[in-house]
Amino acid sequence: MAGQLGVLNALDVAKTQWYHFTAIVIAGMGFFTDAYDLFCISLVTKLLGRIYYTDVTHPKPGVLPPNVQAAVTGVALVGTLAGQLFFGWLGDKMGRKRVYGMTLMLMVICSIASGLSFGSSRKGVMASLCFFRFWLGFGIGGDYPLSATIMSEYANKKTRGAFIAAVFAMQGFGIMAGGIVALIVSSAFDHKYKVPSYEQNAAASLVLPAFDYVWRIILMFGALPAALTYYWRMKMPETARYTALVEKNAKQAAADMSKVLQVEIEAEEAKVQQITESQNQKFGLFSKEFAKRHGLHLVGTTTTWFLLDIAFYSQNLFQKDIFSAIGWIPPAKEMNAIHEVYRIARAQTLIALCSTVPGYWFTVALIDYMGRFAIQLMGFFFMTVFMFALAIPYDHWTKKDNRIGFVVMYSLTFFFANFGPNATTFVVPAEIFPARLRSTCHGISAAAGKAGAIVGAFGFLYAAQSKDPKKTDAGYPTGIGIKNSLIMLGVINFFGILFTLLVPESKGKSLEELSGEHEDDGAEAIEMAGSARTVPV
Repeated sequence: MAGQLGVLNALDVAKTQWYHFTAIVIAGMGFFTDAYDLFCISLVTKLLGRIYYTDVTHPKPGVLPPNVQAAVTGVALVGTLAGQLFFGWLGDKMGRKRVYGMTLMLMVICSIASGLSFGSSRKGVMASLCFFRFWLGFGIGGDYPLSATIMSEYANKKTRGAFIAAVFAMQGFGIMAGGIVALIVSSAFDHKYKVPSYEQNAAASLVLPAFDYVWRIILMFGALPAALTYYWRMKMPETARYTALVEKNAKQAAADMSKVLQVEIEAEEAKVQQITESQNQKFGLFSKEFAKRHGLHLVGTTTTWFLLDIAFYSQNLFQKDIFSAIGWIPPAKEMNAIHEVYRIARAQTLIALCSTVPGYWFTVALIDYMGRFAIQLMGFFFMTVFMFALAIPYDHWTKKDNRIGFVVMYSLTFFFANFGPNATTFVVPAEIFPARLRSTCHGISAAAGKAGAIVGAFGFLYAAQSKDPKKTDAGYPTGIGIKNSLIMLGVINFFGILFTLLVPESKGKSLEELSGEHEDDGAEAIEMAGSARTVPV
């Protein structure tokens, strides 16, 4: 054994201190913005339909046609997938910190630009909105692997899980902030323009151009938290693991961490050279050696994230449809354009407040006691149970007296997604791969998740349509209905339980121990790295 570098050991055993919290806030604000930007679109799609697709002679207000709806909600997810792969790879090539600033600038610029979507026709507005949302997604994608990797490389051994999960938990606040901003903006406009519902007076239920500002303000607000943390992101030093193990610069790593930890750390240049020259540090992502050591791990992290996001995003993006289906939100024609935004935002904020946010923080509190594996297995198990409990007696839940029960069960599914695989699939890939491939492997796992999100978002959009052609939304073919869609999601969650068995437990071990980076070459080293694959009992 070459033994661990002093600088990395110092990080591993450091007591929780102020710099840990600043790192959580700096990385977490990126995630806050990500969630805000990705999920706020679902608050305004109904309004976009009313503004650009209403024909006042029709009994119902306009909705976005299926292809436009899919493009507007899905294009950011496609951008995110591309960004995760590209910036994940770049983070290992150029360093975490340099790439981190690029992703943030991209997010700020595109948030503002998507609110300024221009065009004289509705096609023009939708096309420019989709264009900027793609690039916004591209920036957001970079935030996933970089935030996770930076946090895991800064954290100590004992509470690393909680720190990475805390960065991810900011997502809950982002979703909630989206709802709150939409509530404030819509109620302000609702009070200023007291307009009748669509049913009472179709033409008067929409005040233009005033109401056109509402969705633009909501989308542009996403730039604010990201812009505020830019300065602090640029001041953060590069992580010691990248500087020492990838750039092979022992002096710089020791100097940076001496400042951060406020202790004297010696630069072990000979040791850095010895570690980085070993065969352990040579194999690439597509080598046999990688497949032998980490192949199954990568299969485990990608498949579980893929399966989870199918269920998670299909639920999240279509909350408003489910709320309407059970009568939480009245039919569109009974509201004016702005009041509809208000009602959707209120329902989404309530769900976020009661189940989404608490679920994330349960994970933060318990991940270093229960371990990643147990939380992920438990989360998938309960998601499966609650999905089937919603789906099989679905007709029972649609009756008026049982609606509250439906919402409670629905919230519990969310709670166990967040106190479960939604958090752990983010944490584990940042811990178990070698430093020079860590950001890339996290990016690949996250991109698999986004592929699942795209399947969930688009598949569910069509699948959840009623079997009765008279009851489908305008322009959609008949689907398999909400009941059968929920059964499918239950089955997907069950597969999540099975694939979790491939993912190793990383609780309480140093990153180098997990990735097998500070072992000597030879058969015994490969044995060691392979043994991390055992499933904890």
